[in-house]
This record gives sequence, C-alpha cells and structure tokens, in this order.
Amino acid sequence: MPERAADAAAGEVEGGNRRIHSDYIQSLERGLAVLRAFGPGRSELTLSDVARITGLTRAAARRFLLTLVVLGYVTTDNRLFSLSPRVLELGYSYLSGLGLTEIAVPHMEELVASVQESSSIAVLDGDDIVYVVRVPTKRIMTVSITVGTRFPAYSTSMGRVLLAALCPEDQQAYLERVELQALTPRTVTSRSRLAGVLAETRDQGYGVVDQELEDGLRSIAVPILDARAKTFAAVNVSAHASRVSLDELQNKYLVQLIETAEKINADLRSVSMAAGRVRLH
Repeated sequence: MPERAADAAAGEVEGGNRRIHSDYIQSLERGLAVLRAFGPGRSELTLSDVARITGLTRAAARRFLLTLVVLGYVTTDNRLFSLSPRVLELGYSYLSGLGLTEIAVPHMEELVASVQESSSIAVLDGDDIVYVVRVPTKRIMTVSITVGTRFPAYSTSMGRVLLAALCPEDQQAYLERVELQALTPRTVTSRSRLAGVLAETRDQGYGVVDQELEDGLRSIAVPILDARAKTFAAVNVSAHASRVSLDELQNKYLVQLIETAEKINADLRSVSMAAGRVRLH
C-alpha cells in the first residue's frame, strides 16, 4: 500500500487533475517517469535518486530500472544508472513522420512573435521561388502571399539565397536565360550586377532585397540545409520599409533568423537520421 500511495502521488503531480481511463496502464506511466528522472545535471543516478525523483519506493524503482537495463534503454555499473543512446529511438519514430512544415512552423512562430514580422520558406522551381511555408503577422501588406505563391527568384531574398547555392554551370545558365524585368525602380536588371549580388550572397551567407519586388517591402533570407548540408530551401523575414530600416534588418533581425534556421536544420537532421533507421546501440 505505501508503494501504491507513493506512485499515485507521483502520478497526480505529473498529470494534475486528469481523468484516468479504465484502460490506463499505470505501470507504463511509472516506467516513463523513471526515464524522465534523467536529464540535465542528472545523467547518472543511484537507485535512491530515482526513487526520490519519481516518488516510487526503492523496490519499485529497482524493478523498473533493471527492466530498462534488460531492454537496453538504461545502463548500470551496479551502483549508478544512466540512459543509453537507445532511448533516442523513442523520438525517432515521431520525427520521421514530420515534414518541413511541421518541423519549421514552431520555430518560425517563435521568430514572428519576437520580431513581429512575417516569415516564410520557399524552394526554387525553375526560375521562380514557390512559397511552401508561411507564418504571417496580422498586418495587411500589399503583396498577398500564401503557400503556393510564386515570384521571380532574382527579385527576392530567398530566391537569391537559392540561386547563390547553385553550381556555377546552373547559375550561369540561369543568368543567360532569365528575363530581368524592373518590378520597381530598385530592381536589379543587369545580368552582371545580379551575378555580383549572387556572389556576395554566397560569401556572406544571406540574401537581402530592398524594395525590388515591391515598393516598401524589404526582406532578408538564409539557407535551409538538407542532410548533406546542401541548400534546398530558404527562410526569410519580410517587413515594410516604413517600420524596419535596412540596417536593422541586417544587424538585428538577421541574428534571430539565423538562429531559427539553425533550429530547423537541426530538426531536419534528426528526421533524416530517423528515416535512415540509424541505430544507436
């Protein structure tokens, strides 16, 4: 009875006022609680540590720990217990089912909430970019952008990031065939000048456009990488020139945009590992 009371108390702390279904398996909850006992600053725990953190009795904690040792999720030197790399498989099944949208949107939402400007992801399709993910702000802009919207790559920050990542042959072929139209008085329409802009974009690691797609619209973009560290998409922040200066876009927003891209890239690498069925034990 003391063990059951302690376990029930631990479950109530973790689950609050949840209603437990008749099919609820409390022993599974306890086993997961043992796994969650490990964490930052708690990579190695004694049996007493696990019992204290989970609220289980020492006898119950010992049974769960030894079961997890047999299953390969926990290792022990007979005094200290620690998680094994095999526990990563528990998350891989979830990650492998995620697409770019599901992975990117939570990170983009954090970015948009911070900068109060819209963020999008686009890929290169022929000579255009196509928007594949969009997290807008509530502000109304002249340009109506939704998933599936297409724009000429040369006049957008994401397009310049994607064009800059092309191999020299493909980039030269693009520059020779593309029709550079002046969408605004600021649009780059010189092939040689665009080639220079793309070289600068590649060297600095980001692309920026100042009112070349539409008057009053500025944007900055950075690459999104696949498992081979190759650019396959780009993520941006766009803002109205009346609210955000070019200097602020490059010196303030870029830092947060890079951090967002790094988080997306890290999650994509995890998904790639899961899809490849990488075994870590």
